[in-house]
This record gives sequence, C-alpha cells and structure tokens, in this order.
Amino acid sequence: MPKGIPQKKYSGEFKIKVVETMRAEHLSCPEAAKRFGVQSKTQVARWERIYLEEGKEALLLERRGRACAASGTQKGRKPKLDKQVEEDLIAENQRLRMEIDYLKKLRALVLEEERQNKKHK
Repeated sequence: MPKGIPQKKYSGEFKIKVVETMRAEHLSCPEAAKRFGVQSKTQVARWERIYLEEGKEALLLERRGRACAASGTQKGRKPKLDKQVEEDLIAENQRLRMEIDYLKKLRALVLEEERQNKKHK
C-alpha cells in the first residue's frame, strides 16, 4: 500500500452483508467487490473464508495486529484444536455418518417388507 493512503476499514455488519449477498445471489468475489465498492477481491474472499469457517460472528471481531506469541493464534481468532481432539472428532463424525447410512438402509428394508406384506394380503 502506498504511503499516505490509509486503509479503508469496513464494519462487521458490512462484511456480513457482502458475504450473505454474495452467497444468496451466487456472486463471485470480484463481482461482489465491484458491487459493494470494496477495493480488493481477495479481501472479499478472506471474509467469505472466515464466514464459512468460523461463522458470521467472527466477522465482527477486530483482526488487525500481530499473532499472539503465547498461543500462536491471530488476534481475535479462536485457538486451533489440539491434534488429538481434532482426530477424535473426525473419527466420531465418520462413525456417525456410517450409523446414519445404516439406519437409512434399515428403514428402506423395513418399508419394503411392509409393502410386500400388504401385497400378499
């Protein structure tokens, strides 16, 4: 950024409006940047990533400044999960998906059996 030109600061509400409009109307980052007068399409892409990963409340947080030396996280961001906790959550997610698939197949079999019983009566 050239000297003497201050960076434009956008409010959290504005960022949320840009991202939600972008997603509702299926706009690309450059289209949304142009429509809302944001100078950088990468900034809009960054807002969208934060919105998807951390929720719209995360766009309301101030993120300027250096990373925290103690936790290694950026100012305003939630600390990352421990590797073991993350692996456990992934494993549980997979197990639950398999359980859902099993229950769907079981339900389909039960419904098919009920239909067969109705035909024979």
